[in-house]
Amino acid sequence: MMAGGTFSGWLQRCRESRQLVLVIVAIALLLDNMLLTTVVPIIPEFLYDIKHPNNTLSEHLDGPHHASTTPISTTLIPASLDNSKCMCKCPQGNFTNGQLEFLMGTTSTSNQIVTTVNTKNLTSPEELEKAQRHRELIEETVPVGMMFASKAVVQLLANPIVGPLTHKIGYSIPMFTGFIIMFLSTLIFAFGRSYSVLFIARALQGIGSSCSSVSGMGMLAERYQDDKERGNAMGIALGGLALGVLIGPPFGGLMYEFVGKSAPFLILSALALGDGLLQLMMLQPSVVYTESEPPSLKALVTDPYIILAAGAITFANMGIAMLEPSLPIWMMDTMGASRWKQGATFLPASISYLIGTNLFGPLGHRMGRWLAALIGLIVIGFCLMLIPLATSINHLIIPNAGLGFAIGMVDSSMMPELGYLVDIRHTAVYGSVYAIGDVAFCMGFAIGPALSGTLVNTIGFEWMLFGIAILCFIYAPFMYLLRAPPTKEEKKTLIIGEKSSVRYVTYSNDDDE
Repeated sequence: MMAGGTFSGWLQRCRESRQLVLVIVAIALLLDNMLLTTVVPIIPEFLYDIKHPNNTLSEHLDGPHHASTTPISTTLIPASLDNSKCMCKCPQGNFTNGQLEFLMGTTSTSNQIVTTVNTKNLTSPEELEKAQRHRELIEETVPVGMMFASKAVVQLLANPIVGPLTHKIGYSIPMFTGFIIMFLSTLIFAFGRSYSVLFIARALQGIGSSCSSVSGMGMLAERYQDDKERGNAMGIALGGLALGVLIGPPFGGLMYEFVGKSAPFLILSALALGDGLLQLMMLQPSVVYTESEPPSLKALVTDPYIILAAGAITFANMGIAMLEPSLPIWMMDTMGASRWKQGATFLPASISYLIGTNLFGPLGHRMGRWLAALIGLIVIGFCLMLIPLATSINHLIIPNAGLGFAIGMVDSSMMPELGYLVDIRHTAVYGSVYAIGDVAFCMGFAIGPALSGTLVNTIGFEWMLFGIAILCFIYAPFMYLLRAPPTKEEKKTLIIGEKSSVRYVTYSNDDDE
């Protein structure tokens, strides 16, 4: 009896704990972003292998990436036969004896010639195959980019629905719905064997992500009312997101290479099931009505300061979103990188993002979140410009690490800033503003992959990244406007003052008449 009472008391304390809510939100973001990035090293090669079942991409990776200059020993048939018609069969193509004699600078006088031909300047089947593979990989960037973008596009469409819905029924039911949808999406990824099925799985994940992200951030903003504490909590939650991004690519690449395509997704579905049970036990999903009148979505969308903060999140994430579908393919094409290397290349970005979000959660509040975002956008621009200059995977470490750290600066500064802006300029109800924040995040991950394939085909990988870097440089100075945004009272005073001025001018004009 006592034991039962003690357990129920402990369970009740757990359900009231802010820290446990933070853990649940962080785990949900971790798993969502693990699924988001696990597919990065898997999908490009998997789709290539579907199209070329007899000539899989893995046969060509980590092999030689230059034209062969090895001399080829070629045996000619007897010279008694007609030289002008006799053909030499060699890996580089078919040549008559006369052509070979011209290339060698000799004349055949014996019945049989065994000689060596240097084929340095001849077009070999290997070179032709490499050129063909290069074209196919570049073309594949478009469907891969569209698939990666589908999740963000669907999430973009779902956010304006989920945000206001949380005002009516609370955060716990949408959060649990997000788990269910993510679990189904993971299973479809595990067993999908065609582009269309995988596309549906990716799009479905967008609905689940919308529910988890908007509800999770709103829940944290509601539980952590103090601005400094909220910044710290959101930094930790975004750390969970970063950890998912960190683990996803190498996890997916290694499991795909050594176990199989289904393995990483089956493991993720088991972890998601555990998170769902934790939510069911601790959050007890139920309808909760909000007493405060929430700000309308229109009022938030037309607030210039909220749009500025949201825009910073979009531009900060657009660069890495463009890299997700294009960088693995660019590495396969220019470096012949294997699966695990394609996944590992995102490790420095993920590790530094984890550091950046946890560091600038509290530090952004101290130094000014506007300044952290401004510096972050400038650093992102420089790092994006360095990536195309890399000639080996080692050269990608520093720019990717800088990119991840700077994105962490922007995200961990602007997410709590959105909650702060709602507090001082609107009503402290957070579902809609974090729907806008998530829309901003999704805009980057929708526009980036969707455009990357087209841009790589038209202007090239290098100029695509230079372009987004220039946009980050242009947007960065606007962060200064968030230095001291006017509060609700100041806004009201300004409006009343403007109305008084209008009345005074009208009265003065009447008086003159």
